[in-house]
Amino acid sequence: MTSRPDRLKIAVVQLNPIVGDVAGNLEKARGARREAGAQGADLVFFTELFIAGYPPEDLVLKPAFIAACAQAVEALAEDTADGGPGVVIGYPRGDDHGRYNSIAVLDGGRVTATRDKVDLPNYGEFDEKRVFQAGPMPGPVGFRGVRIGIPICEDIWGDLSVCETLAESGAEMILVPNGSPYYRGKMDVRQQVVIRQVIESGLPVLYANQVGGQDELVFDGGSFAINADKRLAFQLGQFEETVALTEWVRDGDEWRCAEGPVAPLPERLEADYTACMVGLRDYVEKNGFKQVVLGLSGGIDSAICTALAVDALGHERVRTVMLPYRYTAESSLTDAEACAKALNTRYDVVPIAEPVEGFTAALEAVFEGTEEGITEENLQSRTRGVILMALSNKFGSMVVTTGNKSEMSVGYATLYGDMNGGFNPIKDLYKTEVYQLSRWRNSHKPKGARGPSGEVIPVSIIDKAPSAELRENQTDQDSLPDYAMLDDILECLVEGEMATETIVARGHDEALVHRIEHLLYIAEYKRRQSAPGVKITRKNFGRDRRYPITNRFRDR
Repeated sequence: MTSRPDRLKIAVVQLNPIVGDVAGNLEKARGARREAGAQGADLVFFTELFIAGYPPEDLVLKPAFIAACAQAVEALAEDTADGGPGVVIGYPRGDDHGRYNSIAVLDGGRVTATRDKVDLPNYGEFDEKRVFQAGPMPGPVGFRGVRIGIPICEDIWGDLSVCETLAESGAEMILVPNGSPYYRGKMDVRQQVVIRQVIESGLPVLYANQVGGQDELVFDGGSFAINADKRLAFQLGQFEETVALTEWVRDGDEWRCAEGPVAPLPERLEADYTACMVGLRDYVEKNGFKQVVLGLSGGIDSAICTALAVDALGHERVRTVMLPYRYTAESSLTDAEACAKALNTRYDVVPIAEPVEGFTAALEAVFEGTEEGITEENLQSRTRGVILMALSNKFGSMVVTTGNKSEMSVGYATLYGDMNGGFNPIKDLYKTEVYQLSRWRNSHKPKGARGPSGEVIPVSIIDKAPSAELRENQTDQDSLPDYAMLDDILECLVEGEMATETIVARGHDEALVHRIEHLLYIAEYKRRQSAPGVKITRKNFGRDRRYPITNRFRDR
């Protein structure tokens, strides 16, 4: 019979796996295990579906993918025959009954136990019921004389009392592997969820979360432990890859995390900015792009996107292009050049008068008898889009598109024009938030940023009235209400799903609220064709908000 130990050293692996890169993720796991072994770990604790990368979505419908993941787990299990640390690792498990979101416990050269996720999330960005079957209520696993409960991510969020059941069946501590994406304020939410489970089960909980970008999602890490006394005992930083050792001590029948790092967490603006930066970096690098290109107009949106691109990739991988026309103000040319200089990017000026006038001439006969208006304005935007895509094709650079959430909400953007691009780092930031982050970046350089310190967005860009510069003396407020007002209405409609009468009761004009609601609905077809972008709020466009394009409902 295995004696009960009084100490257990658990290494928490907070790394950035790549979805579908089974061989690469296996090598990451092996490297982390070697590092943890050198630190003296008994057990190496990985995150949810680490071998597959999270979320694998419909990849798990391919039998060959499930088989490759199983082979990787078996190979890692064989490594544990060396007498080093055991492993808890997430992978998609298949059997004759279906597919499961699972963990495997590896020790002594073999898989000693598996457990399956019970509560499959099916809301917001999650769609696991589509591809996985729910597992049975789990019991604890035995590891070198310690009985460990291992609920998987959502198993501690819902109402199934998985942790309580594990405690009742003899678990001595809880380890939770997670793939928990970032949204603003998420760390506080996670810790409250864990504290609730500590209270219900009476057991300490170790929460491990992955880091890195995967399409629209960014995983922020922030792994932590809370002891049975509800006190935070261990905390890793957000957005940082690390393998960190925690030491657990048994006092009678009770385990507690006695030692482990406690890192400070970023405040809101830094966390939002870092999420946008990490999301852009991983989208570019995981998809094999060497560099990016974007239009630098002298406006706030393209300026912050340039800063984010330089911070994500380094100035040598960022190319900016000013695309002036007759309505481009001299101050915009000056501001764009100053921004490119502050960020040390390549800066080209490509005037668009000749191609725009070529389109106008080609259409003159079919447009005869009509008045000049939005169509001619959109020709300017679409010409810019064509030029940026030409640069992308010629040099292999991904186009970064720069529309904010306010514009994407109400359709204040041109399809096949300024919406062209592969990825949008500010897609889930309202215009007022873009201004806040721009001011913040001028006085702060986030951890991991590759750009310069100091003022990187000229104050003149932040201070001037926003304009698309598609006609003489144009400002955004010719077509839209003040952004502070617009963003409040949009947040009520999008994040809050509020009734229009409730929004009016907040002090907004009724006709304006109905107009914004109408614009929000009719712009759905544009959003369906927009580039993916980083999720920052609880409800981003795409994964979280799925409205029909054809939709006649209006809240009256």
